[in-house]
Amino acid sequence: MIAPLASLLAAVAVTAAPITLPPTAGVADYQLGGAYPPAANVQIVTRDRSAAPAPGRYSICYVNSFQTQPGTLRWWKKKHPSLLLRDAKGRLVRDPGWRDEVLLDIRTAKKRAALGAINRAWFAQCARKGYQALEPDNLDSWTRSKGRLKKAHAVSFAKRLVREAHGVNLAIAQKNAPQLSRLRLGFDFAVAEECEVYRECGTYRRYYGTRLIEIEYTDNGRSAFRRACAARGGSASILLRDRDVVRPSSRRYVFEAC
Repeated sequence: MIAPLASLLAAVAVTAAPITLPPTAGVADYQLGGAYPPAANVQIVTRDRSAAPAPGRYSICYVNSFQTQPGTLRWWKKKHPSLLLRDAKGRLVRDPGWRDEVLLDIRTAKKRAALGAINRAWFAQCARKGYQALEPDNLDSWTRSKGRLKKAHAVSFAKRLVREAHGVNLAIAQKNAPQLSRLRLGFDFAVAEECEVYRECGTYRRYYGTRLIEIEYTDNGRSAFRRACAARGGSASILLRDRDVVRPSSRRYVFEAC
């Protein structure tokens, strides 16, 4: 019986699709404010999961895994009200910087399993559309939860998301939360917003090396972008975007890469 079992395992290994990582230091574009045709030199494109991937580019599917996506709160209240985080008075706990985003309740194994199943469906949808990777946002939601969530809850849920992503053969990024990098939660690369502004890029580099996409924003990161390019240009994907990541048709649109 040993030989047939070994053959079966070998067959499974051969047929499993490999996980593909972003091209090292590839020119990246961050299109969360709406999809548009990327510039000819762009190799990596991040878009919301509701959009189609960019043809011919390494495409990253953005999923708001730890908070509600703007415009979806009614759906959450109707379908999964118990998965919304509430304070002691029953009020929804909102992200203070993005008031239309409510934190999701990841405090118990049961709720993490339920949220994992929701994300599994989203991840599978991203895979079917043709994305190569996932960017689950708001890993650091516990820092904005008024003490309701703990780092341990985020760690447990992040590990589940990694399993779900790899289960559909997609790479998955650690989004922000540099303090979790040393835990080696299974993420394949990192996406860091304003890491040069906050002097955090070195932490990501320590654990992810060149597998890093850095995004600086025009409202406070123009000089940080220049510093980042001088320090890491050619060994990481570094870009400058307007804060609202709008389309090129807007006068507020800014996109630079090095």
